[in-house]
Amino acid sequence: MGKRQLLKDKRREIFLEMIGKDPFQTDEEIAEALSVSVPTVRLDRAELSIPELRERIRKLAAKAGGKVRSLDSGEIIGQIVELDLNNIGVSILEADDSMTFEKTGIVRGHFIYALAETLAIAVINEDTALVGVANVKYSIPVYAGSRLIARCELRDVKTIGEKRYFVWVKIYVKRTEVFRGKFILVSFGGASLPGAESAGASSGAVMTDG
Repeated sequence: MGKRQLLKDKRREIFLEMIGKDPFQTDEEIAEALSVSVPTVRLDRAELSIPELRERIRKLAAKAGGKVRSLDSGEIIGQIVELDLNNIGVSILEADDSMTFEKTGIVRGHFIYALAETLAIAVINEDTALVGVANVKYSIPVYAGSRLIARCELRDVKTIGEKRYFVWVKIYVKRTEVFRGKFILVSFGGASLPGAESAGASSGAVMTDG
């Protein structure tokens, strides 16, 4: 086996490890990390039978979306691509021009918040979950064309009259954190909520940090 083949095999081994750890990386990001051209990455991906990013996301979303209990599919902001109820979740949102302030091109905060909020609600294994308190921080501006990746983790559950779920959410663009939030969600065990139009409707206080 020649040196070139050894380098190729090692590159593909690293490629597989990268996709395994983070399946949401673009061909351009992988090419930069491996110091090769984008066409080389696409060739490697084809020969390794790894679908393109959009197809990877579609397949993951189809699998994860069916697990959600607390929201209807039309109420979810972004695409949920990984979901382990009462544990962790991951969702993705492609930011476009319709989400931005026209003057600056910066994505409006309520789109970023909604991505975090719906993921926090979706991870709860209940028919009804409402946000009681949210403490959030926006770290840096996000612009159209960015891919936002939200990751959440259920940190604690307490019963004080009703169940309260403590969920932490962080949102990244590439590997840079742009948002973080701590949500306290309340479950009423599927009871009818006066004035609530949807199971995923949010209520309560939102606090911003910084």
